[in-house]
Amino acid sequence: MKKDQLFTRRRVLIAGAAAAGAAGTAGLFALGGESAAPVAPAAGAPARRFPLKPSAYRLQPLTGYGPPRAAPARTLVRHEPLLRITGRGRTMVLTFDDGPDPRYTPDILDTLGEYDVRAMFFVCGGMAAENPDLLERMADEGHVVGNHTWSHPLLTKLSRSRVHSEMKRTCDVIEGVVGERPEWFRAPYGAWNRAAFQIGAELGMEPLAWTVDTLDWTTPGARAISRRVENGAAPGVVVLSHDAGGDRSQSVRALRAYLPQLLDDGYHVTVPSRQHL
Repeated sequence: MKKDQLFTRRRVLIAGAAAAGAAGTAGLFALGGESAAPVAPAAGAPARRFPLKPSAYRLQPLTGYGPPRAAPARTLVRHEPLLRITGRGRTMVLTFDDGPDPRYTPDILDTLGEYDVRAMFFVCGGMAAENPDLLERMADEGHVVGNHTWSHPLLTKLSRSRVHSEMKRTCDVIEGVVGERPEWFRAPYGAWNRAAFQIGAELGMEPLAWTVDTLDWTTPGARAISRRVENGAAPGVVVLSHDAGGDRSQSVRALRAYLPQLLDDGYHVTVPSRQHL
């Protein structure tokens, strides 16, 4: 074949492709006009219509549709526990450790409910696992459920792995019953160490101690417990009591006496919010 014939054939092919493309383009834009002439369907069975699927590579953000998710904020690793809570006015916090105990916790919940007051319960995982109904009631009635380790050990005598196990197992039990992981923890006996602060922060919890110790675990009498609370009352104070770990009948009776007195004195007894730390 001669060179001029080859060029002629190539020009014919290019011209034909251009004409077909122009016709297709004209048909595409004619869909939006009023003067476009209808096109007769081709002979044969009607073509199946499939929904158009966008290209998997067409202008899609790498993270998928919608705004990117923010990374969860890390909890600050503290070097000492919080002793007081900031708040508006004369705000106080009541806390109860070591439970839940079916002998005493229900009475404490009843008294709090009678006065429409919320408190914090730092529960031991072993007790919580045995009394999930009380744990559920605490959450349902608006109380804060905190982590007090699984078996109430002296953390300063444990290895780091044991401290982690004590705290994480309790977190898991609380989450399994309440549906949320705890945001607060308290070291048994108030014995804090570096591992406790670090592991607590890794698990998303803030360390909370107390300002006023009722010493109710010494069973000094309901009146003595009440006097300690009333004499120590002040804005931001955190009161330590117990609803388990021994005979807590005095703690139950004392709460009935000092709670209405605190409210009459103008104190707002509530639970803390981490945003106010």
